[in-house]
Amino acid sequence: MASKELISKLENTIENISDFPIPGIQFKDISPIFLNPKLYEEVIEDLVAFSKGKVDAVCGIESRGYLFGIAVAVALEVPFILIRKKGKLPPPIISEKYDLEYGSAEIETREGQIKKGQRILIHDDLLATGGTTEAAAKLVEKQGAKVAQFSFLIGLKGLKGEDKLKSFNAEVYSLLEY
Repeated sequence: MASKELISKLENTIENISDFPIPGIQFKDISPIFLNPKLYEEVIEDLVAFSKGKVDAVCGIESRGYLFGIAVAVALEVPFILIRKKGKLPPPIISEKYDLEYGSAEIETREGQIKKGQRILIHDDLLATGGTTEAAAKLVEKQGAKVAQFSFLIGLKGLKGEDKLKSFNAEVYSLLEY
């Protein structure tokens, strides 16, 4: 969906940081995008084009899912719903646990913000192994809504996160893929 020009601009802007946060990891630093308001606008336009007319609300995963997700929701003129780490939202909440490489984690959203029957876009900055995104989708379904789409700035194909999302029968879009 993204133009070759936009992809090229992003590839020249996103910084690759070797061995961060641990040796062997190639960290994709998206923060330079925010130094260029026009480029940020182009990213939002691309993400909006993917979802226009297809969703009733956007859920963003804490915290980097908020960086683009809120702007996408505003442009689509739909609500933006926070998905946060456990203990960050006041009750009443709905939660979903998921496994990590070592241990487990939990995410939450405020009860009543996701409405039954809504078509939801789940947005995050990066799709890696897909565990957090899968948990977010289960959180949406617990409330009677349907995950219609997933969107990401970056998808890391080698980690097969998209495989965890197949059961939701939703469109998956990554602006950049590595």
